[in-house]
Amino acid sequence: MKQLASSDYQALAELRFQIRRFLHFSEQAARRAGLEPQQHQMLLAVRGLPRAMRPRVAELAERLQIRHHSAVELADRLATAGYIRRRRGERDGREVLLELTSKGEKVLRELSLDHKAELQTRGKDLIRALKRAMREASL
Repeated sequence: MKQLASSDYQALAELRFQIRRFLHFSEQAARRAGLEPQQHQMLLAVRGLPRAMRPRVAELAERLQIRHHSAVELADRLATAGYIRRRRGERDGREVLLELTSKGEKVLRELSLDHKAELQTRGKDLIRALKRAMREASL
């Protein structure tokens, strides 16, 4: 059984702290914008999907690491609030795709600018912690 040194634990603890600090910032920023953190995450997932992926609930549930029915409920709340809309697929009319409304685009743009600024401020600490944890893991 491989032994872990105090430096392994310290590196992992620092990485966890830096991740949690960024997530705390993100959660607070979403709430200030009038969204729940998962709502912000879904808006970002819809807008930031790789081109090869379709913005369907199944893909978004995977990206958010939540169950399908939870993603449906999240999409329902965002649609009711006017942040996203559903549309039928062009090739397959049974397919339901999600897209941001102009309201969703606006709030996501503002949040993303805030997140980019936060990464400019604290991103180096996060990168440093990740590199240290990776270095400790490879010893």
